[in-house]
Amino acid sequence: MDKARLTAVKTVYEVNENGAYSNVALAQILRQENLSDLDRRFCTELVYGTIKAGASLDWKLSKYLTRPLEKVDAKILAVLRVAMYQIFFLDRVPNSAAVNESVELTKKFVNIGASKFVNGVLRAAVREPQKSDFPQDDGIESIALRMFHPAWLVKVFADEFGLDAAKKICAVNNINSPLCLRVNFLKTTREEVLAALEKISAQFEPSNLTAEGIVLQSHGSLDKFKPLKTGLCQVQDESSMTVAPLLAPKAGDFVIDCCAAPGGKTTHIAELMKNRGRILAADIYDVKLEHIRQNAKRLGINIIETILIDARDIGEKYFEQADKILVDAPCSGLGVIRRKADIRWKKSFDELDALPTLQLEILNSAAKALKRGGTLVYSTCTIIRRENEDVAEKFLSTHSDFKLIETKKFLPHIDGTDGLFAAKFIKE
Repeated sequence: MDKARLTAVKTVYEVNENGAYSNVALAQILRQENLSDLDRRFCTELVYGTIKAGASLDWKLSKYLTRPLEKVDAKILAVLRVAMYQIFFLDRVPNSAAVNESVELTKKFVNIGASKFVNGVLRAAVREPQKSDFPQDDGIESIALRMFHPAWLVKVFADEFGLDAAKKICAVNNINSPLCLRVNFLKTTREEVLAALEKISAQFEPSNLTAEGIVLQSHGSLDKFKPLKTGLCQVQDESSMTVAPLLAPKAGDFVIDCCAAPGGKTTHIAELMKNRGRILAADIYDVKLEHIRQNAKRLGINIIETILIDARDIGEKYFEQADKILVDAPCSGLGVIRRKADIRWKKSFDELDALPTLQLEILNSAAKALKRGGTLVYSTCTIIRRENEDVAEKFLSTHSDFKLIETKKFLPHIDGTDGLFAAKFIKE
């Protein structure tokens, strides 16, 4: 039986049934399974492709079922979804292999009886593929089905950027994103990390956006990549690497990172400070703070203190104490959909409506904690105005003592990076 397919089915089941994040669940399962590099890549493609296709895949699947989708056992659904993805969206996989291997793994993952049901559904799909053709008009629903996005999200993109740009955004969200590394200048140089990457036959290039960055187009498992294990570098997207320099922290500063987890920007700030000064990393989940502490230790950083606190309380607790403050706010994450395949299906329009209130509350609190003459940077990994420019403008409208100095915005379909917004303010 095909171990790569079985591993993919297990991961898809964990994501859809238990709410696991696809990237986390896949990484955990791959560490447990002894797959070859070829099988590892195939499994990864199946997982991300199946999760990405989401409701569009279920729309096709429903055309071959004689019962509602919700009446199908969750384990059987996982098998069917991975198989349907192969049949309709992976040309290099023969339909016979997709069907036969899926029937066999059903016997192990579910039971022998279920394999007959799976066989019947998949053979019907192979026999009558036209039965589930997507509509080809230019309506929102049609675009959503063809481009693997919920209709409400396509409409959000279309309303903000126009229909043509919305299609481009959706298309980019469906392309596998490169892995980016940030070189830790406290320990090494970019040249040394580039030389180490040469030895593992990765395809890579130095970032054009930042001196610390390296963009990897392809690579094997990095679990044993020594520079990553020993803290010579850190995984972080190019656009994200531009935020800490915008804050411009200096050695000796007291910096507060209000929403610090997972700590990529926090540790970058520490590196720019040459590991001299004080950084307070705040979050509301201790497990995430522990992750920051472990990362800091690996990177050789000892100036980061962690604190379990709601960012909305920081202003009172640290009133006018900080030289620099970063508010990397909780957001919809619509700029990192290409990197996290399941985000598109886990978000809702109501959540988008609620987030700006929280973001503004955190900004208001951070403003109180900043010294006169200090710098405040607000950033998100989303691309829509209501969480970005609108929040910055509302903040300025109620804080006459703050001045907007600079903004940055990265759009995946234009810049080829994760989506990101950042605004830099000075407290006068």
